[in-house]
Order: sequence, then C-alpha cells, then structure tokens
Amino acid sequence: MTVLEQLNRPELYLICGGIILFIAAVCVVMMVRAWKAGIRLGMDPARMKRTIVASATFSVLPSVGILLGVLALSGSLGTPWPWLRLSVIGALHYETQVAEAAAEQMKIHLGADQMTLEAFATIALVMSACIMSGPVLAAVFTPRYTKKLQGQGNAPSKAKGGFGDQAMVAMFIGMVSAYIGSYIGGFVSGEGRFAFRGSWLPLAVVLVSAAVMAVLTWLSEKKKMQWLDNFSIAVSMLCGMAAAALLG
Repeated sequence: MTVLEQLNRPELYLICGGIILFIAAVCVVMMVRAWKAGIRLGMDPARMKRTIVASATFSVLPSVGILLGVLALSGSLGTPWPWLRLSVIGALHYETQVAEAAAEQMKIHLGADQMTLEAFATIALVMSACIMSGPVLAAVFTPRYTKKLQGQGNAPSKAKGGFGDQAMVAMFIGMVSAYIGSYIGGFVSGEGRFAFRGSWLPLAVVLVSAAVMAVLTWLSEKKKMQWLDNFSIAVSMLCGMAAAALLG
C-alpha cells in the first residue's frame, strides 16, 4: 500500500468527517438561535430569509477557491486531512504555504512520489501548531476586546487603516514578493524548486492572476461593485489555473 493510499484510508475519512459533521451541527444550531433572536428583536422574517439566501449564494463561488486548495493538497497529503483543515479552521493561503515550508525543511517537495508517513506527520504537526495561535489569542483577548466595544457604546468607529490592517498588508506583500522572487530566480538560473527548467510559465500565471485581481478590484472600488470582493480570489485562481493549462 502506497503512502497516498494510507492517507486516504476509510478510518481517516471517518475521523475527519466526524469532526466536520460536528462543526456543521454547531453552525446549524447557531443559525437557528440567531433566527430566533432576530424574531424576538422584531426583525422582518422575509428580510432575514432574503439575507440567508443572498449569503448562501455569494458563498458558492468563494468556496471554489477552497475546493481548489483541497484538490491541490490532496495529491500529496491525501484528501481527508486537507478537507478537514480547509473546512474547519484553515485558510487557503496559510495551509498551502505552511505545508510547502514544512516539506522544504524535510528536504522533499509536496508530491505523492516523495511523501512519506514521517514527512506527513511533520507537515500535519506544523500546520496544526501554527494555526493554534488564532484560537489561543482569541480566547485570551476577546473578552477584554468585547468589554471595550461595549464600553464604547454608540461612539463613532475609528477610521480604517490601523496597525492591524497595515501589518496584514505588509505580511501579504512580503509573502507575494518572496514567491515572485523565487519564480524570477528560477527563470533566470534554470535551477531551484520553481525553475521549471527555466520556464516562464510561473511568471505568466502570476501576471494573469494579478491582472484579473486588478480588474476586479477596480470594478469593486471605482464602479461600486463591492459584491465582487467575495469572488475576486476564486476568480483570480481559476483564471491563473486556466492560463497555466492553456500556456503549458
């Protein structure tokens, strides 16, 4: 039995599926409680129904990006683990980046031909340990933050662009710059992980994805089509993948 077959065993589907079903049940319970709370507050049931339908509709296309992440990782980590990670607590950009970084430290590349059970255990541990910072920080600081919000009452909110927003933007700029630098270095030298034998394909995919994202951002900000924000990442990914398939 190969490593990938072991990572797709029914027992793993049962464990991961059980956790996902539990989370889904919690979501249903919270949705029912929110509906009842809305009724008690005197909200219009018809408007609440429209809100639910609109939210579900706008969630379909962004979820395509998550599905692509599951498919991308399933070729090396099996299906149950990426399915669990990206269904419960993970984020698309985080899971792929951390999995690749952990694989590099194991001196392998993500892929079924190089994956071992030891490497999978290390990758899964790193992915889980790093993401724990979010729940831990939320448990420690959320009560204090909630009290602060309650103390503000109806005070006008502060303008956007605080340290948190700036730090997040800086982090993503650094991450994107590192990847693009790897593509450029591989293209120039013809060596390294992203070299593709000196191929220009990775750079072309980056340019196509960036162009699509720029167009969607322009439409959202200049043409007042804010609803496109929900679809920009998924559409950019799909266009980038299509460009890779066509140009490759």
